[in-house]
Amino acid sequence: MWWRNVTLVYAAAFTAIGILGFIPTFLSPPPDGVVLAVESFHGYLLGLFPVNLLHNIVHLLFGLWGFFAYFSSRLASRSYLRSVAVAYAALTVLGFIPGLNTLFGLVPLHGNDIWLHAVLAIVAGYVGFMVHETEAGTEKRAEWRA
Repeated sequence: MWWRNVTLVYAAAFTAIGILGFIPTFLSPPPDGVVLAVESFHGYLLGLFPVNLLHNIVHLLFGLWGFFAYFSSRLASRSYLRSVAVAYAALTVLGFIPGLNTLFGLVPLHGNDIWLHAVLAIVAGYVGFMVHETEAGTEKRAEWRA
């Protein structure tokens, strides 16, 4: 059940962040010298994390995918976390590479996004790949609830 709870937290967080990225009040002006192909909603979310229109859409898609996985099954939740771990680990690496830290000029991946993406990847990877619940443990919980 760990997977489902973490999936729900990720889904809610990604959706909330995606929505906040579309509210100008929560955006600080973008830095000088960073040129993106999509400048809409380009700025620093909460003054810390670089975002733009495409970045916000990606957050919303990961959030919706997370809700779908949460309400589908334990296997879907676990697969979602594994996918998030791999995707966000890749985004972390891209954030360190000059020239790729804007994903070819489409999505900003630099600054505080690097460590945030790393933390998201580590937590999702740990829960998705390393946490194992035994059938006996699941049965005990079911008996305790009844």
